[in-house]
Amino acid sequence: MATMEVILTEDIHRLGNAGDVVKVKAGFGRNYLLPQGKAMLATASRVKQVEHQRRVIEEIQKKAIAEFRELERRLKSVELTFEMQASPEGKLFGSVTNADIAARLAAAGVEIERRKIAIAEPIKSVGDHPITVKLHREVQTPLVVKVVSSGEPLAEAAAAEPEGLETEERRDDEDGDE
Repeated sequence: MATMEVILTEDIHRLGNAGDVVKVKAGFGRNYLLPQGKAMLATASRVKQVEHQRRVIEEIQKKAIAEFRELERRLKSVELTFEMQASPEGKLFGSVTNADIAARLAAAGVEIERRKIAIAEPIKSVGDHPITVKLHREVQTPLVVKVVSSGEPLAEAAAAEPEGLETEERRDDEDGDE
């Protein structure tokens, strides 16, 4: 069975990461990896070039990870408490989304993309809810979002308003009948 050595140019599931030198079946390499640009033939000069690039990238990654660790430290000092209107049972009228959390973090001086905030399930009740902020594949920060009730539930306020309107409408109807 003929094999060939290729250098991967991107991460490929179950095969390797970008920059890895791997042996693959010749047909897979010729017919898929090389034409799609997912790999290049492994020659001595290319292997040296990739090794140099890998060292440079590792240095850049170390610096980036150090910056993310600092950001992680700042994230842990931020308290995320949302005051929302809720029913007497503790169900929210609405929900807390990752965009809401990102906005609250930005207000506290920590800029995070909303896509980096992972919420296991929608936050639709009062209480403490765990979330994860994925800063980098090696730096993930668990946080707790606290949701508290804001006092008067929205349902009570809405229910009180139509009753008053009905009374006024009845008065108008009674006045019109005379």
